[in-house]
Amino acid sequence: MVGTVTAARELAQRLADEHITLDGVFVNAGIATFGPFADITENAWDETFAINVKGPYFILKGPYFQIQALLPLLNAGASIVLNGSINAHIGMPMSSLYAASKAAFVSFAKTLSAELLPCGVRVNVVSPGSVTTPLHEKLGLDDDTTAQMLVQIPLGRFGKSSEVAATVLHLASPESGFIVGTEIVIDGGMSQL
Repeated sequence: MVGTVTAARELAQRLADEHITLDGVFVNAGIATFGPFADITENAWDETFAINVKGPYFILKGPYFQIQALLPLLNAGASIVLNGSINAHIGMPMSSLYAASKAAFVSFAKTLSAELLPCGVRVNVVSPGSVTTPLHEKLGLDDDTTAQMLVQIPLGRFGKSSEVAATVLHLASPESGFIVGTEIVIDGGMSQL
């Protein structure tokens, strides 16, 4: 449904027809393209920004796109959580393209929070580090690379998707009602220690 006006309207209409309202929305889009700055192609740039930035942005902001279409269904106190990455902060070699695309979400959390607060909607971002997911596995990391990554994580292990999900659920809950425009880093201490 990313960036499709018709699909956004259809989803919102189906939910409205069933009298469903929403307390939370999790925006999780992403591909990871890693490589030396000198080797990044225009096609790689376009694909990464189309999936990681353009799609979610237009889901969030464009006329009749997903969040705008769903806005009338969001309850007062509702929460939107964006999925970023610690790569936006750590300056990891070979990640300039991916890091730039994910850095946009930190900005989105702040600016969209300011715009949507009058509607009673909070926006925050979670920024995971290395988490065992299908995307992580698709990168095809060899044992040496995996070992080098583990050494950089103070907890000595990759994160679990359930740990990220728990943080997203917290941000979507009323218990986090005073958290707005904030980024929560979930990286086992990698970017903090």
